[in-house]
Amino acid sequence: MDELSLTPCETLAERYQALLDVAQAIAAHRDLDELFKELAHRLPRVVQVNYVDLSLYDPVKKVMRLHTIQANVPADLIGGHELAVDACPSGVVWQGQHPLLVENLSEETRWPGVIRSMMEDGTQSFCFVPLTTARGRLGAMGFLSLEKEAYHDSDLEFLEQVAKQVAVAVENALAFQQIGELKDKLAKEKLYLEEELRIEHGFEDIIGESKPLKQVLKQVEVVAPTDSTVLIQGETGTGKELIARAIHRLSGRSEHTFVKLNCAAIPTGLLESELFGHERGAFTGAISQKSGRFELADKGTIFLDEVGEIPLELQSKLLRVLQEQEFERLGSTKTIRVNVRLIAATNRDLKNWVEEKQFRSDLYYRLNVFPITAPPLRDRRDDIPILVRYFTQRHAGRMKKNIQTVPITTLEMLSRYAWPGNIRELENLVERSVILTRGTDLQVPLSELQNEHHLTASPVITLEEAEREQILRALQETKWIIGGPGGAATRLGLKRTTLQSKMQKLGITRPY
Repeated sequence: MDELSLTPCETLAERYQALLDVAQAIAAHRDLDELFKELAHRLPRVVQVNYVDLSLYDPVKKVMRLHTIQANVPADLIGGHELAVDACPSGVVWQGQHPLLVENLSEETRWPGVIRSMMEDGTQSFCFVPLTTARGRLGAMGFLSLEKEAYHDSDLEFLEQVAKQVAVAVENALAFQQIGELKDKLAKEKLYLEEELRIEHGFEDIIGESKPLKQVLKQVEVVAPTDSTVLIQGETGTGKELIARAIHRLSGRSEHTFVKLNCAAIPTGLLESELFGHERGAFTGAISQKSGRFELADKGTIFLDEVGEIPLELQSKLLRVLQEQEFERLGSTKTIRVNVRLIAATNRDLKNWVEEKQFRSDLYYRLNVFPITAPPLRDRRDDIPILVRYFTQRHAGRMKKNIQTVPITTLEMLSRYAWPGNIRELENLVERSVILTRGTDLQVPLSELQNEHHLTASPVITLEEAEREQILRALQETKWIIGGPGGAATRLGLKRTTLQSKMQKLGITRPY
């Protein structure tokens, strides 16, 4: 690593003016990593330094958490190393609240592991000062130089002033971090309360609180107590079946059967039999009598998904059931009467199909008594974080995994994606992410969303930045071990060679 030629300000007045500039520059940073990078860029203006060490005391683990920055190279941030309080200079300074000056590392015998690592980086001298505010002791701040005797007793007072400014910024960043964690916790608690409310009101399967979704739920509450036919329109994967189930659950038929049939999933030749049943011998293979879905739904609700796929020759029979509540089984002349409510769904423009003579107009108007449009997920962006957490909890519980949090940056990226496959696509991605996750933070393969046509214009971080951050976090947590059972590749759910390729592409190298 090249030695940096750094010269302190020439006069005390200039030093303090520079310190004021640094304080103003770092005061606005609310993220610890961004704060540390800003310090790496700014501190050489006020003090001779090649590396800056910021060690924060972890009251839960009772260890010092070390963050090292190479001055003037903001991207080279190494964080998360944990050391016992008495095993490092920062721990001694934090505990005793006195500055520590070592003018020549080669003569220092304390903390052999830390000193050895420093010397491998070329450090020859250092000075540590307490990182403390009026509210408490946060940790310690170290100034490391590639030269011997870079710091003297006369520098200590000034360096303590630097540390006081930094301590306030760190305290603020920690406070914002805690606020973020509390917001996540409250969001989860709110989600649980919302789930209880949904169970009371029949919406237990419908997750979200966005305005478009609330409008749909109001429509459901209005139409559910009636026996009117409902046509649910919307793109594939928007949850049309969930809306249909909610209507049934809130209706007077809730004690009876809810029968569903996906009309697109049944071959055309068998669809009539599925809908209306058949008699023995009605066609080749009909070895016994069979009741159709309308019979099974008697006194209840039948849900016909993809109703636009019903062929024209069957549409007249469906219209008769809606109008007269009667039909005949295939191969029979006996009329069967039923009391059924129909809810239909489609992702097609049925009105356009009517104009093109692909769908009967009289059936369309009979189905379209009370239309409801399920909003696509891109119109419900406020619901995406809630849905991600909900699906994470559900699939993690099923897989017996302890996934506690979803990174904020991940939620931001998922909220920006257009989701052409809607909620179904989101749930599939979350389920896949739960499978890949090895720690307590959900690890989402963001690279799968790198289709620029499905991203909205937003100043939020890029996919590449999010992926880089995810890989760096895994490397830091595994102490830069790439392969093996406990390595970063395993944690990320990647092959070792794939991770190495991504690191090369993203310019990630191990700091020395």
